[in-house]
Amino acid sequence: MTVLETTRLKYEEIKPNIGARVLNSKEELLSGELSADIRELIERKGVLVFKQVHFTNEEQVAFTRTLGTFMPEGEGEDVFNISLDPKLNANKDYLKGSLFWHADGTMNPLPIGYAILSSRVLPTWGGNTEFCNTYAAYDALDEETKAKIAKLKVMHAAWNSVFYYEPEPSQAYLEAMMRIGNIELPVVWTHKSGRKSLVLGCTAHHVVDMDWVESARLLNGLREWATSEPFHYAHEWEVGDAVMWDNTGTMHRARPYDPDCGRLLVRTKTGGEEPIV
Repeated sequence: MTVLETTRLKYEEIKPNIGARVLNSKEELLSGELSADIRELIERKGVLVFKQVHFTNEEQVAFTRTLGTFMPEGEGEDVFNISLDPKLNANKDYLKGSLFWHADGTMNPLPIGYAILSSRVLPTWGGNTEFCNTYAAYDALDEETKAKIAKLKVMHAAWNSVFYYEPEPSQAYLEAMMRIGNIELPVVWTHKSGRKSLVLGCTAHHVVDMDWVESARLLNGLREWATSEPFHYAHEWEVGDAVMWDNTGTMHRARPYDPDCGRLLVRTKTGGEEPIV
């Protein structure tokens, strides 16, 4: 009789509403045998931490491919360098908005599915990455608020995030960002699974057909709720750590850090599987 051994996912919970540390070896992760279990776990926990896994670029790409449709970062580029060093990232200005709560690809027809960051160079200070679980935040809302926001739409625009980091931008820069366009998205994303999450972040400009003062009050209050302690996890990086998040049910942001410190993270991602509806 042949005895078959199946690799099992091993993890420990970080917080009840967000985060788990995966304890399997790099070899087990790269085998692909855990991909279904990882997808199930991240849908529940939003964020997975792989401490001291020390992925190379090639290994991180290979691991990402086990989880869904791999999405290159650009023509001929499988990874994206999260760095303010222009020699490592020619589009470093893209990172200015990363200091504020957001989800990746909000303006795209299909937002990014999963994203993975690996730490290569630590900052001299700061630079933690924070996450919040927008599935859990929605679930914990009172029924009155759920009813109030159920059918609301919000105009999202990449140019709205400019005013978070540059309150008085040049007209040329603002108009360049405006050319990316606008999109109306629901406050509540009803997923194919039936679960619901909140769609917020620094691209959210105003609630459609709502008084702007009331709109600002509502969006700010929901953001404050979604990023509050029960739904929040902050990762303090060590070289070799990798963190994966479900971009369809979380938001994230980087904390401020020394811009001249050489901090380097490497990102890979999978393509989205459903639009925001």
